[in-house]
Amino acid sequence: MYNKEQITNALRNVLDPDLKKDLVSLNMISDIVIDNNKVFFSVILTTPACPLKDAIKKACIDAIHEYVDKNIMVNVTLTSKVTSKTDKKVELLKDVKNIIAVASGKGGVGKSTVAANLAIALAKTGAKVGLVDADIYGPSMPLMFDLLDAKPTGVEKDGKNLILPIEKYGVKLLSIGFFVDPTKALVWRGPMASSALGQLFSDAHWGELDYMVIDLPPGTGDIQLTLVQTLAVTGVVIVSTPQNVALADARKGVSMFMPKEINVPVLGLVENMAYFTPAELPDNKYYIFGKDGCRKLATELNVPFLGQIPLVQSICDSGDKGKPIVLDSTSPVASAFVDIAKNTAQQVAIRNANTQPTKIVEMTKK
Repeated sequence: MYNKEQITNALRNVLDPDLKKDLVSLNMISDIVIDNNKVFFSVILTTPACPLKDAIKKACIDAIHEYVDKNIMVNVTLTSKVTSKTDKKVELLKDVKNIIAVASGKGGVGKSTVAANLAIALAKTGAKVGLVDADIYGPSMPLMFDLLDAKPTGVEKDGKNLILPIEKYGVKLLSIGFFVDPTKALVWRGPMASSALGQLFSDAHWGELDYMVIDLPPGTGDIQLTLVQTLAVTGVVIVSTPQNVALADARKGVSMFMPKEINVPVLGLVENMAYFTPAELPDNKYYIFGKDGCRKLATELNVPFLGQIPLVQSICDSGDKGKPIVLDSTSPVASAFVDIAKNTAQQVAIRNANTQPTKIVEMTKK
């Protein structure tokens, strides 16, 4: 009654909302099976965290009903294959599809909280995720993952002894905090800190990952430069609060990564502590630090706005207890982090479809 060509032609009318091309041209349709009045096929999304999966599924069903037969029964299976746009010349972390740096222009804006919850939220979608605590002077991931006493083990790979990341909450994690006394300050010059950071990448067995999230220290210094000189970073997420002093530093953070000498795509801005909602007044929002500062800055700089996170005590408490808030499926705050993870994955997919691979930065002396 029906054939695969009819189904395929119908699906040519369904566009990926982000990539602006039809699903057939993008090779996102597979396994078409027709059984009398039923049709089965799979849609291969660019990320398991796709925020538009329901809309894409509905558009496929509607297209077949419109262009083939309104009475046909359509069964769509959504799968995913995370895209990547890596420089083939780069050998380090060659099995990692995407490297996402989380940065901030200044400290105290909740960057590490965003990085931890972003990594866990991506892992909850089914993606393979790693997290590197690159905040060398103030590593906080051991506390946030309840791993203060943890010590990574080693594994031999191709005749070389490598550090084995610790896995928790579905995320592979390494932090300099695993190797130093947490009660003592790290008094390191820049080259020492940069060398320690490099070892977390080169001397560790990360395996295959869809996303590696890197929690950078605040500011624009040695560690940030070491990162872009060591790895081909897919993109960077900038975290800020809404007040002007934080936004001024966020602007500097964006400007560090965008010049042609570095040319790391900015995936977007996250506004933390966006508003305060008292527990006894859940419908009220109080904009303590100003309203929509990050959203306005994103518009001004022509970069995506990834979402807002409210100022809520439970976010801090959950991090201090070693169980980031995104793990609590009953928390309305958790959904904010889930949305940010979906938006970030969406921007990674768009970046991979439309932009050339990021190259390792080569600094030259004048």
